Amino acid sequence: MTPLWHLTRKSIVNRRMTVALTVLAVALAVAMLLGVERLRNDAREGFAQTISGTDLLVGARSGPVQLLLYSVFHIGNPTNNVSWESIQAIAAHPQVDWLVPISLGDSHRGFRVVGTSAAFFERYRHGRGYALEFAAGAPFSGLFEAVVGAEVARRFGYEVGQSIVVSHGAGEVSFAEHDDKPFVITGVLARTGTPVDRSVLVSLESIEAIHLDWAGGVRMPGVAIPAEQVQRFDLTPKAVTAALVGLSSRVAVFRVQRFVNSHPDEPLLAILPGATLQELWSVIGVAERALLAVSALVVLVGLAGMIAVVVASLGERRRELAILRALGASPPQVFLLLALESLVISALGCLIGLGLVQGVSALVGPWLQAHHGLLLTAGWPTPGEWRLLGAVMLAACAASLIPAFRAYRYSLADGMTIRM
Repeated sequence: MTPLWHLTRKSIVNRRMTVALTVLAVALAVAMLLGVERLRNDAREGFAQTISGTDLLVGARSGPVQLLLYSVFHIGNPTNNVSWESIQAIAAHPQVDWLVPISLGDSHRGFRVVGTSAAFFERYRHGRGYALEFAAGAPFSGLFEAVVGAEVARRFGYEVGQSIVVSHGAGEVSFAEHDDKPFVITGVLARTGTPVDRSVLVSLESIEAIHLDWAGGVRMPGVAIPAEQVQRFDLTPKAVTAALVGLSSRVAVFRVQRFVNSHPDEPLLAILPGATLQELWSVIGVAERALLAVSALVVLVGLAGMIAVVVASLGERRRELAILRALGASPPQVFLLLALESLVISALGCLIGLGLVQGVSALVGPWLQAHHGLLLTAGWPTPGEWRLLGAVMLAACAASLIPAFRAYRYSLADGMTIRM
């Protein structure tokens, strides 16, 4: 008898078209499963690094997730502001290396306007520690200058030098505009895949300047301060929404957090952005688990299709199997032959599926990072992906027993009999 492996190889080559289609189906199913797993892990990592390099996030006392949502993701509104005196006290703490204040409350055509300092462009980090980059222009350096995110620029076709008007309030539609004090765009940020892409950044002094003749959310009747005269006033902020804080030593993070949370002048809250992001992900991570379950079902359907093809082909191979029996092959050897064929098809499908994931990750990964902020890296499979491949092969082993057992039951007489 020819060695079992050679018989398996020749049998597969003889049915190469059917086997190729079956391998392709299994490969696509495996690629979907591994792709979802890789995208899930990379998206979680990217989500956790929406803001990186910041040790503490400080705001008015509320829930940690709520503070994170409105200050980083610009979702919702703050319960209160933080006084400028408290911001200065936190910045003066011996363990605080830098502090970047953030002021929210205005908008531009549905996008948030973020009042901050020029240090924001130096200190803000995203992803794996990436700094903000400019696609055009430079940071603001004076009053009524603005830097727009990539999505804002794309949506409205903004370029450096154009003028924009800021609206009062954070709604999609605003009837109260600061049209007497327009802003000039000095820079357009490169795409980051973070909420910065959907932001208009201006200086804190500009936020104060446009509200000099406003009170209680409306323009004061009979009061109009021209843009040329605002510098005569004290434009020091009275309050801000939140602050990004970097420490000189991360060992002191809990000490500074306790200092902020027990601030005597007003109720404040300091959170660790990374820990709170993980907490938020645990809430919204149900969708990723559902998608992974759907991918697993697709793999099962692919394996079921493979078994269906092998079982269906047994009717055409009954004479072939009978000849093998006549040449001395025992029923266990026939069993192993069919099982080995199914395993080879599954293994080829897994290898090709893994190759598809690597190729797509290498080709599409940079585009996803640039346009959607999704990290999709091409690299050695993670332990989770190896476990999924192992699970697929175990499922293939179990599934291969079905056609192998059917072949095992064929007798020599049954195989040589011509059915009418």
